[in-house]
Parts: sequence; structure tokens; C-alpha cells
Amino acid sequence: MIDFENVYKSFRGSVDETKLFEDFSFHVETGSFVSIIGSNGSGKTTLLNLVCGSVMPDSGKILFDGKDYTAVPEYKRSKTIGRVHQDPKNGTCPELTIVENMALADNKGKRYGFTPAVNKKRIDYYKHLVSECGMGLENRMNVKVGSLSGGQRQALALVIANMTDNKLLVLDEHTAALDPKTSENIMAFTDRIVKGKGITTLMVTHNLRYALEYGDRIVMMHEGKIVLDKAGEEKKALEIDDVLGLFNSISIECGN
Repeated sequence: MIDFENVYKSFRGSVDETKLFEDFSFHVETGSFVSIIGSNGSGKTTLLNLVCGSVMPDSGKILFDGKDYTAVPEYKRSKTIGRVHQDPKNGTCPELTIVENMALADNKGKRYGFTPAVNKKRIDYYKHLVSECGMGLENRMNVKVGSLSGGQRQALALVIANMTDNKLLVLDEHTAALDPKTSENIMAFTDRIVKGKGITTLMVTHNLRYALEYGDRIVMMHEGKIVLDKAGEEKKALEIDDVLGLFNSISIECGN
């Protein structure tokens, strides 16, 4: 599904240049749910940005299903990629209602003409989709999204990100801004969506328990390199203390 081939990426500051990825290679199988962990500055979010096209590599290749997407702009990649950000305010339009937000997502990639923005025949379908998150959104379809709680907006963002036939779901710390109970609900909802659609998923998280509990592969990054990569039974055999021990040893080496 996704292949990084010998990718280089650096960032220029006011004085010097920081190399983040150097000859970096990474492969993700179709249908895999990969949890990505690591300290701040390890390259997690930059990896997602490179996948989505919001950041371009200095050199190397990024392939999707064997096709070279290295120079494909973000707006074209978004046709087949759904992304949910850390901030619940992103991914939805606060001044539009739930049904209007869903109608926009429903028309992703389609041509717009002189027709009503909301197809009334689709409203029952929209209600069914949001009812699956268990937050009562199906009873608030005409409420402006800006008045919803953070958890409700994040649940709606998840629904919206998966309304069209995407090949990839990208989750960028999508529970980090939520309270513990809401985070649990959103993760359970995420798992149902991923398993139900069988969609390839990349999830960056700081929650080690979520990284171990969800998905079929765990990757730990450090300074632009992969220092832990376990899948299948090897991932299931990992304990939080194993991962935390490695994480702490890296932090100590870095003087943190």
C-alpha cells in the first residue's frame, strides 16, 4: 500500500538545517492498522505529513500501490485519504450544521452544479452513520457543529473522513485533546470503523496502551528512525513495560 524509498527530509531554521529523515524506508501493507509512537520531534507527524502530501521530501520516493506519489499535491491525495487531526476544531465547519457538514463530505470529489447542497434523500443515511458513534448526534442533525463538544466533533470528523471510498485513514493524535472517558469512546468507535471497512490506517498516539491495544502493528520512532517495529503475534506479546522501558532508555540517552 505505502512505500517510502530512501526518503530524505530536512528542515531549515534561521541559522542551521536539521535533518529528520535520512535514507528512510518504510512499508505498510494494505489493510494494516499501524500505531506509531515516539517522543516529540521523533518524526511521527512529519511521517503523516509526507504521506498526505502537506510536506514534500527533499529526495527519495513515496509510493501508493506501486505508483509514484512523491510529487502529487495534497489536494489530489486527499481524494483517497481521510485524515483526523488532534484538534477537534479541524475537519469540520463550525458554522454549518451536522447534516450540512456530512453533505459536503458526501460530495467529495464530485462536481457541483445548481442543485440543493443537501440531498434530503440522504439524511436518513447520514443519521445512521452518526448513530453508530453512540453520542446522540442523529438527534441533532440541524445543530451547528460549533456548538458540539470536542468528543462529538471528533466523532463526526471520523465519520466524515470515512464517508467516501478512501484507501487510507490517517489519525494524528486524534484523542489527545479529549477527556479520558471520551477518548475511550472515540478509540472504540475508531476500531469499529477500521475493522468494518478494512481500511489501511496510520495512527500517531502518545497513549502507549492504545498503541498496544489497537491495530496489528506498532512502530516506535526516534530521531527520524524506526527503533521498534512489531506486528502480529510479536505485537500481542508486548507489554506496556517493555515499550515504556525502551522509550525511557531513549529519553535518558537524549538527556530528557
